[in-house]
Amino acid sequence: MKVRHVFALSVAVVVAAAVVVVALLPARPAQAHGTMSDPPSRVYVCKQQNPENPSNAACRAAIELGGTQPFYDWNEVSLLGAGGRHRELIPDGKLCSAGRDKYRGLDLARTDWPAKRISPGPLTITYHATAPHANSNFEFYITRAGWSPAQPLRWSDLVPIQTFNNQNPTTFTNWTITIPPRTGRHIVYSIWQRVVGSEEAFYTCSDVDFGGGSNPPPPTSTTTNPPPPTSPTNPPPSSGTWAAGTSYQAGARVTYNGQSYQCRQPHTAIPGWEPPNAPALWQPA
Repeated sequence: MKVRHVFALSVAVVVAAAVVVVALLPARPAQAHGTMSDPPSRVYVCKQQNPENPSNAACRAAIELGGTQPFYDWNEVSLLGAGGRHRELIPDGKLCSAGRDKYRGLDLARTDWPAKRISPGPLTITYHATAPHANSNFEFYITRAGWSPAQPLRWSDLVPIQTFNNQNPTTFTNWTITIPPRTGRHIVYSIWQRVVGSEEAFYTCSDVDFGGGSNPPPPTSTTTNPPPPTSPTNPPPSSGTWAAGTSYQAGARVTYNGQSYQCRQPHTAIPGWEPPNAPALWQPA
């Protein structure tokens, strides 16, 4: 009887210790993951192209800026504690990345992101959820008439299309939304806000093309081929000290923290794209 009592006591001690260890571990949020698959979001289309060797120049630029890992983690462009405070938490210019530095390549203001050709009127869209959760709200927006894809995306650029509340998504969920008249390139933006059990929200930017319009052509240079050296008799334009909100052309020169840099491709600067942090956009001069 004494041996049995000692054994039972030992088991109780081990179980209690295990409970303590589990209690001390950090809580892991429930995993709800997904993105738009039709029209495909930027992160989805680059993931489909193979992050190691994408065929599209915009995908290559995004990967050079932020690496390949974001596109293997294509289904988690999200904020854990959003709780509906999207505009409060995500600054202008960083809507496609959800304000996360990891996904900063998705915010590149370019005119050559792969885009699905669509027309005004009813459009069936598809959301790919790798971990669907019940009781979720989905909001869909489109960029305003006259918006330029060469400019960073701002909250004021978005026009509401439709909201679907209390949804129970599956792995692939379809909705039909009504697209307003537009010309040229635009973005369909979505927000998936979980309601029960988590404040997590997911964000997507899907490029679409209505045809027509006067969108500027895509940049002629790529991130792997910087502009050729400029003749000493014809130096590139100087743009002074780097500043967020400024539009830079290829060849422009700036200073940042005492160092000179030369612009590699046209873009509009936003916080987080400082020259030392954005080798896809700037090279030491």
